[in-house]
Parts: sequence; C-alpha cells; structure tokens
Amino acid sequence: MALIEIRGLAKEYKMGPVTVNALNGVDLDIERGEFVAITGASGSGKSTMMHLIGCLDRPTRGSYILNGRDVSRMSDRELAIIRNREIGFVFQTFNLIQRTSAIENVAVPLFYARKLGTRGLAMEALTRVGLEKRAHHNPNELSGGERQRVAIARAIVNKPSLVLADEPTGNLDSRTGEQIMGVFHHLNEQGVTIVLVTHEPDVAMQARRVVQMRDGRVLRDAPTSEVYGDRAGQRLKVGENVVTG
Repeated sequence: MALIEIRGLAKEYKMGPVTVNALNGVDLDIERGEFVAITGASGSGKSTMMHLIGCLDRPTRGSYILNGRDVSRMSDRELAIIRNREIGFVFQTFNLIQRTSAIENVAVPLFYARKLGTRGLAMEALTRVGLEKRAHHNPNELSGGERQRVAIARAIVNKPSLVLADEPTGNLDSRTGEQIMGVFHHLNEQGVTIVLVTHEPDVAMQARRVVQMRDGRVLRDAPTSEVYGDRAGQRLKVGENVVTG
C-alpha cells in the first residue's frame, strides 16, 4: 500500500456567484521513502494540493488515504491528531517562536503529542540536522539557514510518515538553499518520505520525481531525469556542507 493514495480529489471555492475549481479530479500515489516535488505556476493548484495533503483543508470531492487511513472523511479533531503525528511541516517563513530556544521550538510537537522525554527527543532531531551545538540559541541568534534547520528538526521530531515542505528555500540565498536541500537529501537517504512544493526548477530537479500541475490537474508525473534531462540531480552530495550557513 502506498503512503499516499489520492483519487478524484477536487477542491472548489465559491466567490460570489462564481465557482473556482482550484483542484479538478487529481489522482496521485506516493510510496514510502519517495522524494517528490510538486511544481507549477501560480494558480496551477499546487498550493491547494499542499493544503489537502497536509490535512490543512478538506476536499470538495474525492478521497485521500494517508498511511492506510481515509483522512478526507475525518473530523477536525482527528485531522489535528493526524497533522501532529503523521505529518511534519516545513514552511518558507520558518514559523518559529521567537523568544524560545531552538530545542524548545523543536519540542513543541512533542508537547501536543503528550510525549515524555521531550528534551532528549528534540536534541536527537537537532543532531540529525547538524544543529545540536545551537540548541539553546533563540531564533534571532541564528542565521536563516540555521532557523530553517530548526524548522526541519521540528518537522521530524515526532518521526512522522511524511515531511511536507512548502517553498523551503524561498527566503534563503542560493548557497544556503543548497545546504537546506542537502539536509532534505540526507533525511531522504535515511528513509524519510518528502513532498516538496516549489515553483523553482532548480529546487524541483533535486527530487527523484516531479509532479507538474496546471489548471488544477496533474499535467505530468515522471522521474526527474525525464523532466529535466542532464540537469536532474544537480545537488550537494549527501552530508556535504549540510551543517554550515
């Protein structure tokens, strides 16, 4: 069974007398351990797809099976539990608590999951992204790349089934962005399933598979090598320069 099974997924928005079809009958499977980039221009439906995959919104029609459970039929409380336990989020703007240390930021999902030993688990996650020496620094004492690595550590601390990244390099310079992609590659090599939403070809081509969207539909779903040819896979080697910046 695939980690993600989506069938006929649709999302409609009412804007006065007009109905906008943001997503229009999408079918998509994502296996465990994959690294998938969802791409498309503004208005293509990729952001709506991200919100539905992340259980941040509900589909108008269709089904979404995540890790064997039909999340498209769940209550708000059940969806909140799924978001906490099954999905790790990484956002463009980091979304860190400014007056709280890195280790305390990482521990937030553990608190909501009512887990014990939160500091030890948070430090383990920070170590996985090479930031254990900055654990007691607040976000304003960290560089942009370090803040994003704190956000990644927070995303993986509950060992979720899926890490969903929304334009994770959008607020970073190109060198730091490469380092953050190196972290994602390192995690993927360890078996973490990653779905990355981006409009940047240089970021998308680092995934193993690309899903291109247009007008609320999947236009193309293919290995990265077929989409980008010789440019595919141009990235840092796993572990190279991951812990700087």
